[in-house]
Amino acid sequence: MRTAHAAFVLLLTTLASTLLTACSPRVEIGIGEFPERNLKPATVLADQNAGSLRVAMIDVKGLIMDADKPSLLGAGANPVDRFTVRLAMAENDPSVRAIVVRISSPGGTVTGSDIMYHELRRFAESSRKPVVASMGEIATSGGYYLALAADHIVAEPTTITGSIGVIMPTFNFSEGMRKIGISSRSVKSAANKDIANPFEAPREGHFAILQGLVDEYYARFRSLVLARRKIDPAKVDTVADGRVFSGAQALELGLIDELGGVREAFAAAKKLAGLSRATLVKYSDENYPARTPWAVAPTTEPAKSTLSLRMDLNNPLADLTTQETAGVYYLWYPGME
Repeated sequence: MRTAHAAFVLLLTTLASTLLTACSPRVEIGIGEFPERNLKPATVLADQNAGSLRVAMIDVKGLIMDADKPSLLGAGANPVDRFTVRLAMAENDPSVRAIVVRISSPGGTVTGSDIMYHELRRFAESSRKPVVASMGEIATSGGYYLALAADHIVAEPTTITGSIGVIMPTFNFSEGMRKIGISSRSVKSAANKDIANPFEAPREGHFAILQGLVDEYYARFRSLVLARRKIDPAKVDTVADGRVFSGAQALELGLIDELGGVREAFAAAKKLAGLSRATLVKYSDENYPARTPWAVAPTTEPAKSTLSLRMDLNNPLADLTTQETAGVYYLWYPGME
């Protein structure tokens, strides 16, 4: 009797764990509609007698993706849209002579990172305005990928950067299901249609295909590092093996150009643009203007009829994987293996 009871408890526990992992519980609360916001340049730093010339500062914070960004209050602005809107404003403003891209991001999707990299390169080549990347708390993987588009990279000594590489997280429930008498069999059009199916036993042929994709995207990342940075060839394998570095270590390895914060990035941007004095501005809501370079500027977002408060109790990447994004990331996620 005790054996049967123990088996029943094991069954319930395993099923609960499986369901929680596969379908993370959420609480949703509708909170109405937000209107479109108007962005205006707000002064956040200024030299004495700065005059009318400006350097624009653009924030890249959090996960990078070409999709509505998950947040505690539902879907937020698409980071690619948010970024390109501000690039266009800086490009079309003749008083803006350079930009500083302030990156505080662990990275994100391969495609989102690549789009933003190429948009920044297009801006630099089209506008002929210098671009300086300023790294904040973290600028790893896709965040570093984006920084490679800059003409000059500045990092705080304590910035975490690097993590040059690609990851495609997978999980598999088949062994746990088998132990409680549950089996799965997909009806599919071809052998690879259910590639990396989490409910059936892993197949090495599937992972060989996925490894090919990861290798392709990694080669793309690695080639950008070699093209955009002066890295000692003897150190390339160490630099690009996925490990992270402090800002101080990154300077020694040639991943960045200078140690410093926003003020040093502002100075570098002025120097590249041939300016002795200027004003640093951020594009923010005209009703709630940014007051310092470290302010999080409100975003321009389309009106939303419903937002939701969501909680994922099991999978920190679940909000990423439920968006309209690929499952391949230039992303550093501590503790993920």
